[in-house]
Amino acid sequence: MNTMVSQTERTISVHNEHEFLLKMERAGLNGELAQKVIDSKGNDLAAKVVRLIKNGGFEPSTSQKRAREIMDRNFFGIEEAIRHFGVNPSKQQLASLAEIPFTEEVLRASKDTHILVAVFPMSILDIRSKVERKLFRSHEDSWYNEESFAKDKGEVGWQLFRKVPIADSTNKTWNEQQALLDKNEETPKVQVVVYTIIGHYLATRERLFENTYVRTSSVASGGRRVHVGRFDLGGLSVGAWGATGRDGGLGVSSARKS
Repeated sequence: MNTMVSQTERTISVHNEHEFLLKMERAGLNGELAQKVIDSKGNDLAAKVVRLIKNGGFEPSTSQKRAREIMDRNFFGIEEAIRHFGVNPSKQQLASLAEIPFTEEVLRASKDTHILVAVFPMSILDIRSKVERKLFRSHEDSWYNEESFAKDKGEVGWQLFRKVPIADSTNKTWNEQQALLDKNEETPKVQVVVYTIIGHYLATRERLFENTYVRTSSVASGGRRVHVGRFDLGGLSVGAWGATGRDGGLGVSSARKS
């Protein structure tokens, strides 16, 4: 005997269902196309429509699809930014992200050590306001709330970010740490580092820099170099220290130059 779906089990109202069908018909949906959705194997066409709606109409380019295949879980793309940060990409932003600025050879060599991230203009304060409070160690009382670096939204673009500090970079000054980077590496702004740490956690539940801090290229008032890390159950910590300071738990972050 067939089981009827009760009204209380429905996820959309009859009114919304009616309005949705009207919109789809105005967009060109007819009986033949509707039957294709009904007949699609494994409900595949319907799932694609829902996924497209969730992504705000965004469809990944061939370059982006290939990068996702290579990087696997170490990929935080436009879909993830929409889902986890509530980003609403403009046409200009999507155009600038259409092509991955790294070769497949570079991606294959980096797929276990780096995260490929589609970074959108969001400041640390923006990010903090969009996620659970427990993901940041401090909020209203944070020392950096009025600092310029915390309000810097950055720029849209792809970043290939290293998941661990540069080897042997702890217990060194900023200049000594910079000397360890090769010609294809650079230390990113704190906005990129925080965006990547929080975004990657939301997408995979993997915590980067859980037991250590890393310096960034951002500078706080007084010329102190901004660092982030200790992303444990207490939340991500943001601090600052002089460029000449040394500490056994303070390394340096890096990203591949595009």
